[in-house]
Amino acid sequence: MTAFRRRIAACLFLGLSCGVAFAAAPASWPTRPVKLLVGFPGGSTPDVAARALAEALTQALGQPVLVENKPGASGNIAADLAAKATDDHTLAVVINGNLTSAKLLYPKLPYDPAKDFAPISLLTTAPLVLVAPANLPGGADFFAAARKAGGQWNFGSVGNGSVGHLGMALLQSRVDGMAAVHIPYPGNPQIIQAMLSGQLQMALVPPGIAMPQVRAGKLRAIGLAGGRSTLAPEVPPLSEAGVRDLHLEVWTALVGPAKLSKAAQQRLGLEVPKALHEAQVRQRLYNQGWTAVGTAPEGLRSRIQDETALLGQIITSRGIRLE
Repeated sequence: MTAFRRRIAACLFLGLSCGVAFAAAPASWPTRPVKLLVGFPGGSTPDVAARALAEALTQALGQPVLVENKPGASGNIAADLAAKATDDHTLAVVINGNLTSAKLLYPKLPYDPAKDFAPISLLTTAPLVLVAPANLPGGADFFAAARKAGGQWNFGSVGNGSVGHLGMALLQSRVDGMAAVHIPYPGNPQIIQAMLSGQLQMALVPPGIAMPQVRAGKLRAIGLAGGRSTLAPEVPPLSEAGVRDLHLEVWTALVGPAKLSKAAQQRLGLEVPKALHEAQVRQRLYNQGWTAVGTAPEGLRSRIQDETALLGQIITSRGIRLE
């Protein structure tokens, strides 16, 4: 077990233990419907995770939990709205970049991930799959073709500074001569459509988006950015194609504004881990390409800290700067 996973296990235990204490307190929150803001379109992987959580929390909280899609700026629009919310009933399901790389990349980011949020829970994780059109070769031959194509090939991501963008920057640094051009999209469904239409030659996307197209023969899975995964058991690691030390995941987290009431934080601290450990919810998320996690706030803080350091190294070494 890795050090990070040990911390997650410990934080989860603490979160569930604390939940027993919270359960005795009056359920003073919520008093009206709860909004879950998602910074990507309907059908995107963050949206899928948010809707599974919303359904479970609606039952647990006794109030409707409604997903609102606010796509744009790599999810930062929705994150900013959540950071500035004052109604005590607005939360956000965000991705890695909103809490880690965004501040490193955007000097004028309108919110501060370290100060403006109350971290609630790490919700889901998934490995990234490098996919390409089905007519391109696989394995090491794919990278040989990419080197030959140079800047004539394009890759897509869900936005500047996203893990898919930074992961591709890291990948290209590991493959001499690979120089595909980055094209950002509002969400992963748009990336897949662009790849099917021939506008893109590759992308790092979660298995819930990639694998239905791969299994239908429309896309080719080149490899996983990490070890093997039960979410895509037939896909080998990229290391088998000669790309070493590329370990990246995409994840979702639940956050609220820093001024979110203690009552809200305590109730969510109890209900969110419980919801994500229900067998039906876990299976639903697994079927859609996610591993359910459900940590206490400290587990999310640890993940943010670890990944900010990793992505910061990528940003610095590659000289990536965005306006």
